[in-house]
Amino acid sequence: MRLEGKKAIVTGGSTGIGLEVVDIFCREGADVVFTCFDNPEESLEIEKRMAEKYGRRAISVQTDVTKYDQVQALVKRAMDEFGRIDILVTSAGILQRIKVEDVTNEDWHRIIDVNLHGTWYCIKEVLPIMLKQEYGRIITISSQIGQKGSAELVHYAASKGAIIAMTKSLARAVSTRGVLVNSVAPGPVMTTMTTLNFADTIESDKKGLPLGRQEEAFEIAPSVLFLASSPDGDTYCGQTLGPNSGDVML
Repeated sequence: MRLEGKKAIVTGGSTGIGLEVVDIFCREGADVVFTCFDNPEESLEIEKRMAEKYGRRAISVQTDVTKYDQVQALVKRAMDEFGRIDILVTSAGILQRIKVEDVTNEDWHRIIDVNLHGTWYCIKEVLPIMLKQEYGRIITISSQIGQKGSAELVHYAASKGAIIAMTKSLARAVSTRGVLVNSVAPGPVMTTMTTLNFADTIESDKKGLPLGRQEEAFEIAPSVLFLASSPDGDTYCGQTLGPNSGDVML
């Protein structure tokens, strides 16, 4: 197993891409602390399922990643349970499709708080632990929208583009100290968040994708696993992998 004995934190791990990352990590031998925001009962079912399917520990912690004290409590819980943190995946995020002229300051701050500040808070708390260990893998979840932009996702694009830039800068800062930082920038993934925002354009959007279809959440998780694994991800530093149906080609 590619993550045998590793200990991970996955934010946003109760739904969508984050849930698929929790599943693939447990399948590959890791124990995981994952966050949920508003579905604690479903998260308890995830804990049970991971134990029954893979014999691994998956521990849910209800967390609002925009609250620094809650992120501190999340990381403390992981350290109390596992004694180390080998992998951090920052998958918690929100999406809002809205015309640029209709974006309010509240809309802007909410997207930036969850997607960018929430990502930074988690990294800020976990990074000293990884540096002390002289080992760690940090994988941010960005978006192809952060690379190409979108007329109706200006604030979302700003948050995800900033995550990509932050990932590169962090990689330059800590890669020689045993911590590798990379990003996965999915394309249009068929999660609840996406389908709610783009219900009217899902079919037409397929025509603009070289692959001819959007991705499913389970198709994103292997890219995260790749970056988290050794030797697979050992030479990836500040990179952004793009499982995006060809929407962005770099």
